[in-house]
Amino acid sequence: MTRTLAFVFATLFPLVAWAADGAAPADDDFIRPAGDSDLSEFLWTHRPIVVFADTPADPRFQEQIDMLLDGEEAMRDRDVIVLTDTDPSARSAVRSKLRPRGFQMVFVDKDGVVKLRKPSPWSVREIGRSIDKTPLRQREIRERREGG
Repeated sequence: MTRTLAFVFATLFPLVAWAADGAAPADDDFIRPAGDSDLSEFLWTHRPIVVFADTPADPRFQEQIDMLLDGEEAMRDRDVIVLTDTDPSARSAVRSKLRPRGFQMVFVDKDGVVKLRKPSPWSVREIGRSIDKTPLRQREIRERREGG
């Protein structure tokens, strides 16, 4: 019995240490840097909202991030993930594809199609309404009602 217990602990402790490793990116990060991501990895799983600015000190960028953080629960309910890009010189894949100028908030639906581009911050309520109007989201709502 003691040997079995020792074997179980010896097997589980390395797994726990691996799972707690801070180097591995967490899958549930709500806000991520865009440089680490490509929009194709979110196809059919998430709705990326990409927030661009020329610097993280841009007040519009800060306002948009604060609003998204305040409404995180509503955004997670809609499968939103937020990508940020505040370094134009880095030329991330997301920046190259979406080609923003200065501050811009871009909403990309689960099918990879850009649904909304805004040159000023938008509230979570406005973003949520735009998401809820898309055919994919309306289908999700219908399926949720029928299933539960």
